Amino acid sequence: MKTDEAPAAPSVTAAANRLARAGSTGMPCPPVADLIGPSDIARAYAVQQVTTERRLAAGARIIGRKIGLTSSAVQAQIGVDRPDFGTLFDDMRYGDGELIPYQRLLQPKAEGEVAFLLGHDIPDASDPAGIRAAVHLAYPAVEIVDSRIENWHIGITDTVADNASSGVFVIGDQGRPLNEFEPVRVRMVMRRSGEVVSQGTGQDCLGDPLHALTWLARTAIEFGSPLRAGDLVLSGALGPMVTAGPGDVFEVSIEPLGTVTAHFSDNPGPAGRAGKDNG
Repeated sequence: MKTDEAPAAPSVTAAANRLARAGSTGMPCPPVADLIGPSDIARAYAVQQVTTERRLAAGARIIGRKIGLTSSAVQAQIGVDRPDFGTLFDDMRYGDGELIPYQRLLQPKAEGEVAFLLGHDIPDASDPAGIRAAVHLAYPAVEIVDSRIENWHIGITDTVADNASSGVFVIGDQGRPLNEFEPVRVRMVMRRSGEVVSQGTGQDCLGDPLHALTWLARTAIEFGSPLRAGDLVLSGALGPMVTAGPGDVFEVSIEPLGTVTAHFSDNPGPAGRAGKDNG
C-alpha cells in the first residue's frame, strides 16, 4: 500500500511502536494522534503499513481487507464520521463456533457483517456492475473489533493507524452468490446468550454493503493496492457493536445468508496479541 508519508518517518515509527507495545503487553496505550496528528489520514495509513510489513516479516499472510466505521450507529459510538479500512491476516480468522482465546484480545467488541469473497480482481471501481460481478460468494460474519488504545478513546487517525481497530473474525461455512439475494435487503440480529443485543439491515452499512465494497475498491486503487481475486472483505457493521466478555457466545443471524457463532474462552487474561495458535 502506498502512502504519502514514508513509513520510516520518526512520528510514524513511534506510533507503530506504541501500538505494538500495547498489543504485546496487553496493556492499552494512549491515543497516537499526539504523534501523527488528528486528521492526517495518509500518515495514519503509513503507521498501519509499518505494522503490516512487520507482520508479513514475522510470517503472517494477508487474506483480505476489512472496512470499518460503515454504520452510523458505530460512527456515533466511536465519534468519527467516515469509513476506514484495515488488513486481514490469516491468523485472525476463526471457524464458525471455534473457541476464540479471549486472552489474545484487549477490549473486544462484536459486530454482525456481510463478508464477500472475491472471484475477480477489481482494477477499476467506476462501474457498479463490475464491482458486483467481482463477488463470488457472500457469507454471514462476526467481526471482533479491538483497540490497542485505552478505553477506545480514539479519533479517525488513531483507528486507522491501529489497523482499523481490528481483532479477529468468524465467517459462516456456507456462502451464497449475489444472484440469490440483495445485500442491501439483509436483516441482522445479534444475540448474546440468547438475548438480542444488536440489530440492523443492509441499509445500515453505507446504504448497502456493495456501496461499502465499492468505497474500499476505489480507496485501495488510490493507495496502489487493488482488491484481488481470492480476497475476503468484511464489508462493515450492520448494527451497533457490543462489548464482548470472557465466555460470551454471540450468535449472528443475517437473513437470508444464515447464522454464524463467535465463542470466547472463559480465560480473561493475560491479554495480548498472541497469534491464533498461541492463545
